[in-house]
Amino acid sequence: MPISNLSAAQTPLLDDTVDVCLDYSGRPVRRSNSGGWRSASFIIAVEISERFAYYGIASNLITYLTGPLGESTATAAAQVNAWSGAASLLPLLGAFLADSFLGRYRTIILASLLYILGLGLLTLSATFLSVSIYGGQNADNVTLNSSLPFQGILFFFSLYLVAFALGGHKPCVQAFGADQFDTQDPEECKAKSSFFNWWYFGMCAGTLTTLWILNYIQDNLSWVLGFAIPCIVMTVGLGIFVLGTTTYRYSVKGDEESPFVRIGRVFVLAVRNWKTSTSALAAEEEARGILPNESSKKFKFLNKALLSPDGSKEQGKVSSIREVEEAKAVIRLAPIWATSLIYAVVFAQSSTFFTKQGATMDRSITTGFEIPAASLQSFVSLSIVLFIPIYDRIFVPLARALTGRPAGITMLQRIGTGMVLSAISMVVAALVEMQRLKTAQEYGLIDQPKVTVPMSVWWLVPQYVLYGLSDVFTMVGLQEFFYDQVPNELRSVGLALYLSVFGVGSFSSSFLISAIENVTGGDDRDSWFANNLNRAHLDYFYWLLAALSAMGLALYLYSAKSYIYVRGSRF
Repeated sequence: MPISNLSAAQTPLLDDTVDVCLDYSGRPVRRSNSGGWRSASFIIAVEISERFAYYGIASNLITYLTGPLGESTATAAAQVNAWSGAASLLPLLGAFLADSFLGRYRTIILASLLYILGLGLLTLSATFLSVSIYGGQNADNVTLNSSLPFQGILFFFSLYLVAFALGGHKPCVQAFGADQFDTQDPEECKAKSSFFNWWYFGMCAGTLTTLWILNYIQDNLSWVLGFAIPCIVMTVGLGIFVLGTTTYRYSVKGDEESPFVRIGRVFVLAVRNWKTSTSALAAEEEARGILPNESSKKFKFLNKALLSPDGSKEQGKVSSIREVEEAKAVIRLAPIWATSLIYAVVFAQSSTFFTKQGATMDRSITTGFEIPAASLQSFVSLSIVLFIPIYDRIFVPLARALTGRPAGITMLQRIGTGMVLSAISMVVAALVEMQRLKTAQEYGLIDQPKVTVPMSVWWLVPQYVLYGLSDVFTMVGLQEFFYDQVPNELRSVGLALYLSVFGVGSFSSSFLISAIENVTGGDDRDSWFANNLNRAHLDYFYWLLAALSAMGLALYLYSAKSYIYVRGSRF
């Protein structure tokens, strides 16, 4: 894409020209025929396709690992969390490349092509596994053995290629979609807040379709077909995205330094000048006209980047006030990021232990038809799809009338509300698991893990629904918060920071599971995560997560109360 400086554009500015944006050919764009919901719809379409593809793998991955690949429950759960963690941390690299070199549009195209390649190789690995074992027998009913190392290597290579592609795709698509709305225009500013709600609505619609259709195909027909369909859907999604090329608004990349260089220099200079006296710093602040407001008092040590030991004012030897404030804006996010990690650990459980839990219960709808265990996750997406319109069309206007805020409540209030619901979901999950274990004991099924526990799978629905409601508040709130509270040039990185919360959360979950497995499973004892779930104690794990959630919420509230938004409002 020919994204160049605004000065290079040949078309004169018009009344409805959008500032600091160009069209696909490098000319100033008009508000009337670019951006807005029309352009965002193309971008939402590719995101729906990507979520369909991602959850086509993630939602049932633990079943594939414990089935055809023959891993234990604890090992498979750790593998799923490790892969999810990598997929959520790699966006930091993708966002850096997009914001510093490639631009968001190019990064989306390249990442989507890699994504399609990864899905294609994943399908190929399932095909090899199916053909190699017993002359082409369905891979669903066989286990990987030592004579098939290549298939296992190809599978995990393909899996992590998808994670790498996701690293470029995920932060850029949402940032590029939000870029289609101009915050300087009052109507488009309101639309941008709604965009994050409807963006998540589209994501969950794609996820819901996956959970209803693909999981059934994978469990009952073929893993090969179950991996091939996401590849086809992702290809179609990329085609739709390309169709909108001429309508998009592309952010102008100026001649100034990379924001990574600017912000990094602030920290380097602040450390170099750490011995500088407070009187010298106060004199420099006064000379620069820094007002003693509440925001400037935070992280005041970074103001030392304004000074140079030799008194030089050359660029590169001192930082500007703007650069210091950019660095402060980024570092202010750290407490909110850190206190959101427990929420991310809880979030990781719906695709692992919840699924294994449901597999032991009565999932029959009619005679001869059972709900696939992984499809239970659809209740998370269904609750989101049903509640987001209520939130956007009913809750927000009512809250707006009471608070006077355009979004009804602040971003941090929204995040905190979801954390409360997340903690409650863990309490409910623990109580339901206690009932499941009691039922298994009453019917003498403790040592019969393959026999269905006579307890309806519908008992799990409340914890899934609470998960979904917490996502509407916390997930969407985190997305908007990390997009809105970073410098404009770093918005892909902001969304990558949001994703990294869930990456670190997944790795933390994996570590926690491994540690608990080692502590509780020694001396021939059944661990909390024993393969025989009727002898396991997932209820203890859920109670532990509920306690950690309460602690995390308290720390979050403490951090949020003192947070100052970039535009000066409070929690």
